[in-house]
Amino acid sequence: MPWQPWLGAVPGPHGTSFRVWAPRATSLEVKIAGGPTARLNPDGEGYHSATVEGVRPGARYVYRFPDGRERPDPASLLQPDGVNAPSEVVDLAAIAPRSRGPQHPLERLVFSEIHLGTYSREGTADGAVRHLPELAGAGYTAVEVMPVAAFPGARNWGYDGVDLFAAHAQYGGPAGLARLVDAAHARGLSAFLDVVYNHFGPEGNYLGEFGPYFTSRHRTPWGDAVNYDGPDSGPVRRFVIENALRWVASAGGGFDGLRLDAVHGIVDDSPVHLLRELNDAVQREARESGRTIHVIAESDLNEARLVEPSERGGYGLAAAWADDFHHALHVTLTGESSGYYEDFAPPTVEPLDALISALRSGWHYGGAYSKHRGRKHGTPGAHLPGRRLVVAAQNHDQIGNRARGERLAALTSPGGLRVAAALTALSPGLPLFFQGEEWAAPEPFQYFVSHGDPALVEAVRKGRQEEFKAFSWAGEVPDPQDEQTFLRSKIDRAHRDTPAGRAALLWHRELLALRREHPALQDDRREALDARRDGAALVLRRWSAGKEIALVVLFSEEERDVDLPPGRWRTVLDSGAEPYAVPGARPARIEGGRAHLCGRHALVLERTA
Repeated sequence: MPWQPWLGAVPGPHGTSFRVWAPRATSLEVKIAGGPTARLNPDGEGYHSATVEGVRPGARYVYRFPDGRERPDPASLLQPDGVNAPSEVVDLAAIAPRSRGPQHPLERLVFSEIHLGTYSREGTADGAVRHLPELAGAGYTAVEVMPVAAFPGARNWGYDGVDLFAAHAQYGGPAGLARLVDAAHARGLSAFLDVVYNHFGPEGNYLGEFGPYFTSRHRTPWGDAVNYDGPDSGPVRRFVIENALRWVASAGGGFDGLRLDAVHGIVDDSPVHLLRELNDAVQREARESGRTIHVIAESDLNEARLVEPSERGGYGLAAAWADDFHHALHVTLTGESSGYYEDFAPPTVEPLDALISALRSGWHYGGAYSKHRGRKHGTPGAHLPGRRLVVAAQNHDQIGNRARGERLAALTSPGGLRVAAALTALSPGLPLFFQGEEWAAPEPFQYFVSHGDPALVEAVRKGRQEEFKAFSWAGEVPDPQDEQTFLRSKIDRAHRDTPAGRAALLWHRELLALRREHPALQDDRREALDARRDGAALVLRRWSAGKEIALVVLFSEEERDVDLPPGRWRTVLDSGAEPYAVPGARPARIEGGRAHLCGRHALVLERTA
């Protein structure tokens, strides 16, 4: 049977059923604001439940411990007054999305990653809805929403969420999010949600009072690990799996897929890893509801087992992020070599060679020694087709986890942005672009919070300062608590309508149309491509169905000739030609098997003979 809600508050014809896992409570009551207080009945397995007659959607409630402590529901669907205040009963059946979505196969996904608070003027789900036609028009097939789980205050990236089932109230709550999903589907877009299961935020986190949700057996960068493998971990695993189903099920959030944040921070020594169990549950829901649902992991471990099938010892996820592509491309464009970028810069490796390696093999570090990590890193990935790896030239992490949150627009030339877009769009991997990247949005994406605990605010400030000591970035780190840090990160769509914005957007559209339509780009196996270096240039060839495309990109700022593969070629796209050209650029010249390119130039060719 398809999933139905059962944790938290579930309204019915005559009242609302409440259920919470709280083995640390000797007894528990649910207190309805302006209404009755009812004792919950323990079931012997740590769950407490009761049905309270007359309680309807919209009622506010808390759970009350024997000592008088009153806490919001760990499975709350809405925290209208914040993470420390009462929860609200929500009828998911009344607001769930009504559409099934476009059912895009994995290989057709092209992501736009957005943050609801900064993507629109309103900073809400409904505000984002107004701009979904732009995404469809730009060639995207999927919108990926950064985390919406209720967090403290009004401003946050979303990775400090503490109420995993609750859509943040100021984004529009669960009803606003459902409208966003329906609107995405109406535009032919799959809707993905970023979820965080490696830790919970520090402020408003009451889970430990209810039960052993955390364990000191394992440590993570956020403290004690989530308890996924202890003798009492079963209900914790079920809690997280229920959360995944809450977001993707037709009776829940209706999302077409999940992006699991930083799964390298999930510690689980169980015989069956949480990731496999979670994906199995999601795929059962997909089969039983006749839908396509993709689960994608973010990881910096370069582990093929994330996406390999269970019969080969894998977790069976649809795809995983591949950061090596980003790092090698970033170093090639910017010359940065501090922090983790040292693994992609001389004398460790030539960045262009690392980029070629990532194109050929999925990632550069597939078991090689990493100087930055001080050990061998990764597993071989050349057997993985492109659809199993998500690639990006920019994303929220790689922008926002810089000291000042600069985009590539501030770090390279406009020609460099054309090169980055071409490599991302025409690589065999699944392309992901960060909000506004299609029109070369210049706004930074800086780290912002609005915590209420002064000690926590100061700890966050100091933590950001410490984080960047390994990098050579100059200047002060913006104050995460300052509202101006958040406001600077909001998208200004005026740039989209400038000549520079229009030219960048047209280049982006043409690249994604080529990816979608050209026969040579439909085979994403590594055997159907080749990449080579010619000095400061890279030549990527892809072929299928008797057709072949070559992408020639020059990284140097100086013009030069690049040898073309044997054969006759015609130009399909040229970043130096109108109407894509940046100031000072010129169209490529092809003579005698060579292409003459100006600096920071991208040229797409089709073999004619």
